[in-house]
Amino acid sequence: MNDTFLLGGDLPVRRLGYGTAQLTGPGYWGPRGSAADAVAVLRRAVERGVTLIDTADNYGPSVAEELVAQALHPYPDGVVIATKGGVVRTSPDAWHIDGRPASLRAMCEASLRRLRVDRIDLYQLHRIDPDVPFADQLGALAELRAEGKIRHVGLDTITAQDLDRALDLDLVPVAAVQNRFNLLDRASAELLKRCEARGIAFLPWFPLGNGELTSDPVCAAIARAHEATPGQIALAWLLHHSPALCPTPGTGTLAHLEENLDAGAVRLSDGEVARLDALAPPA
Repeated sequence: MNDTFLLGGDLPVRRLGYGTAQLTGPGYWGPRGSAADAVAVLRRAVERGVTLIDTADNYGPSVAEELVAQALHPYPDGVVIATKGGVVRTSPDAWHIDGRPASLRAMCEASLRRLRVDRIDLYQLHRIDPDVPFADQLGALAELRAEGKIRHVGLDTITAQDLDRALDLDLVPVAAVQNRFNLLDRASAELLKRCEARGIAFLPWFPLGNGELTSDPVCAAIARAHEATPGQIALAWLLHHSPALCPTPGTGTLAHLEENLDAGAVRLSDGEVARLDALAPPA
């Protein structure tokens, strides 16, 4: 099992990263706890060898990006910051997709300021706007990349057909996709196959099933055999399942962070992987 992935063909990252959504409150609105606690978690993640930090402009909104900069700027060598744009928040329950080119540019430039960088390593279109031509949305990101404000482009919450469309348009290389995928939810299995074939990183969101995996008896039995937690086994399975999978589990506590990152040391046997594979057949 390879523990690293070459993002976009030129950025090596540790496949087990850290996601910042849990640093914000319910509905990804406002802060979850103190800034000091969030800073401590982010810094400890990097101390433990995490090199891929995944965030978004609408986590908070703005809160998560600001915490990343507060904790890690100036960024250590090798740390890759991924963020997203294309969704506007007006309340904890309100998500407004906005893929207009001018809006995407404004969002990207605001993220640059909050993150205190001249170029974002991985900028992801958080949602495809159905009311804006896809070519216009990708074209806006291509322009930002040509201007040096984005290094690599990614797409969030897409279908395999959406990826095909993006590749056919050939306006900008797609370095990563981010979709829901975990031990018990493999609806994006076909998309994952496409990513594997093309060397595209797949960042699974809800890699722990938002807490749903801890009660599975097969996962629990394998966890006992490794003196691990079911969550660690679920993360280890992702790392074994596909070399393209780069999970970025999020947490707001140091104890849970340590638990998640210890999953990278779990080595599953072929038989254990097969038992876990059998839990949920690919869609």
